[in-house]
Amino acid sequence: MHKKLCLLPALALALLCACSSGEKKTPPTRPADFVSSERQFTTPASGDIIAIFDTSLGEVRAVLYPDAAPMAVYNFVGLARSGYYDNTTIWRSEYGFAVQGGDATGTGTGGSTIWSNNPYPLEADAGLKHYAGALCAAFAAGGDATGGNSQFYFVTALPDSVSSSDLQAELTANGYTDAQVAAYAAVGGLPYLDNTDTVFGQVYAGMEVVDAMACVDTVKDDDGNDTFRPTEEAAITINHVTITTYTAEADNDLDTVG
Repeated sequence: MHKKLCLLPALALALLCACSSGEKKTPPTRPADFVSSERQFTTPASGDIIAIFDTSLGEVRAVLYPDAAPMAVYNFVGLARSGYYDNTTIWRSEYGFAVQGGDATGTGTGGSTIWSNNPYPLEADAGLKHYAGALCAAFAAGGDATGGNSQFYFVTALPDSVSSSDLQAELTANGYTDAQVAAYAAVGGLPYLDNTDTVFGQVYAGMEVVDAMACVDTVKDDDGNDTFRPTEEAAITINHVTITTYTAEADNDLDTVG
C-alpha cells in the first residue's frame, strides 16, 4: 500500500499533510455514538467471519466481508490458519494514515499468497470504503499494483480528516452517497484510496489498540517512499491471528473455525 494519488487529487493532497512525522503523537478521541446505515458501522451478525489479532499492544477484532472481497478474505483466512502471521511485526506505523503488517520478512518488501505467491486482483466494492478502522489488502513495495499478497493495513485516519466542507463537496461530486460522506465526516478516513485498494474488513473492537500502534515511536524508512516504521524499542508483534465466527453473546463465546 502506497500513498496513491488517483481520484480526488485535492483531497489526497490535504490528507497527506496529516501523515506521520517523528513528532509525539496522541491517540485520537473517536466518536463513540456514531450511527450509520453504512455496512462498516453495523454490528456483525451472528455467524459472520471475524479475525482476532492478538498483538503485543492488545487485541483487535475485525469482521470480514467474503461476499464483497472473496479472494482477499480467502487469502487472509488461509494464511492466518496456516500460522503465517504468527510472530510477524507491524512494519509501518504512520499517525493519521495507517499501520501495516503481514510481511513475514518484516521489511515491507515481501509477502505471500495461498496461491503459490501468485497475486490476486483488486476487489473494490462500492459499499466498502477506507473509513478509519477499515482492514485493507496491501501490496509489497515495488509489486504489481493490480496484485495483492499477504500484507494488510488498518486505516488510522484522524476523526477530523474529512471534516472540511470543501472535501465533503468533492466526495459528493465524485459520486459518494450522503451516508458515505456523513460517515467520512464523522470518523475520518482515506477516500483517495477507494477503488485503488481492497477493503475486506472493519475493526469493531480494539480500535484503541490500532490507534496505539500508530502512536509508537517511529523512524523514517530509507525506501524513498516517506514511510515510517516503529523503532526497535517500540516494535509491535502480531502474536497470532484467530479466524472464528461472531456470536451475539458479547462476542466472548468463540466458535472457532480455523
